[in-house]
Amino acid sequence: MKYVWVNGKLIPEKEATIPILTHALHYGTSIFEGIRAYWNSDNNNLYVFRARDHYVRFHDSAKIMSIKVGYSVDELIDATVELLRANDVHEDVYIRPITFVSASTVNLDIRNLDVTTAIITVPFGHYLEPKGIKAKVVSWLRVHNSMFPMKAKVSGIYVNSVIAIIDAKVSGFDEAILLNRDGYVAEGSGENIFIIKDGILYTPPVYDSILEGITRDTIITIARDLGLTVTEKRITREELYTADEVFFTGTAAEVTPVVNIDGRVIGNGEPGPIALKVRSYYMDVVHGRVSKYKNWLTPIY
Repeated sequence: MKYVWVNGKLIPEKEATIPILTHALHYGTSIFEGIRAYWNSDNNNLYVFRARDHYVRFHDSAKIMSIKVGYSVDELIDATVELLRANDVHEDVYIRPITFVSASTVNLDIRNLDVTTAIITVPFGHYLEPKGIKAKVVSWLRVHNSMFPMKAKVSGIYVNSVIAIIDAKVSGFDEAILLNRDGYVAEGSGENIFIIKDGILYTPPVYDSILEGITRDTIITIARDLGLTVTEKRITREELYTADEVFFTGTAAEVTPVVNIDGRVIGNGEPGPIALKVRSYYMDVVHGRVSKYKNWLTPIY
């Protein structure tokens, strides 16, 4: 992309550099979001999905971390629209807003340190294989919310995800599943998780050390539209193995079936009918083909 948005201005991407002593580089002191925009070729428009909800969570993360974003939710939405238009985006794209402690210091007290707020866009297709992936329940546990604010989307915590997915990848799997300290299923390295048993969708509750995913909330909402029952409950490792279907959700992952966990085939080893039905409806929603959810979309053109 040609431009990025930094502290209220569009600048060439090549000019968006930071000093080597930047606080966030050393300590992970930044909050961020992952947002998608989808190109609809039927009406030649680009739609940002649930921009307001993402930026509300962005502000919540900043409040938890005592970081001052400097821009309101509406200002950030307007900046996103401005950036996408400036980059003349006519394809599916990933949007990364970030506010990071940009002061050059090793001081750990960040409350009065300078910050930078930026928005970056990159072309983005499938993050995970839509035909189904293999996952491993790794030995690394998801950080507990008594140790870290799991409600906040903070860069530093993603080290937990990095070591988890490396563990899974070197073992021959596509993605990681992390348990919490109580031994219950939490989430993937960057995704929430759903299982299906006897036609009912189950997903871990928010108190089980998960990020409250916006895609997770979307799937809960639209699944009920489809007449499905969705229940939040603690999920054991054994329930993963014996589920009829399992799928990940997330801005990047969208709705990705999991067809193998720890070498055990899930269902018949193919994406299940309920996951496919939910994914199809989800894709219609994000592309603006479901009028009921047009309020979730921010049109760019």
